[in-house]
Amino acid sequence: MPYYDYLCEDCGPFTEYTSMANFDRPCACPSCSQMAGRAILRAPNLANMNGSRRTAFATNEKAQHAPKSTKSHGPGCSCCSSSASKSLPSRTLHRADGSKSFPSARPWMISH
Repeated sequence: MPYYDYLCEDCGPFTEYTSMANFDRPCACPSCSQMAGRAILRAPNLANMNGSRRTAFATNEKAQHAPKSTKSHGPGCSCCSSSASKSLPSRTLHRADGSKSFPSARPWMISH
C-alpha cells in the first residue's frame, strides 16, 4: 500500500498508508481525529533517484512497447551481417559426421 500526505488544519501535515482505491478520500488525523484532505507535500520519489537509476528506468519505459530483438535485424544489417564474417576464412574444419576441429588452434583446446 502506498503512503499519502494529508494536511490537518489544526495539527499540520501527516502521512498515512492506505489503499490506492482511497487515494482521493480524506483521512482522519492521528492526533485529533478530524478529517483532513490529501496534500502533495513531497516531490515524487523518482526525482530523488541517482542519475544512472533514472536512466535505466527511462530506457525500460522507452523499450516496453517494442523490445529490442535480434529478429528485427535484416540481411543488410551492419551489426550482424554475414558479409563481415565471410571476409575472414573459417578456421573450423567440418567433417561429414558432424564433428568439428580447429587445426590451426592450440591442440589442448576442446571445441563444443
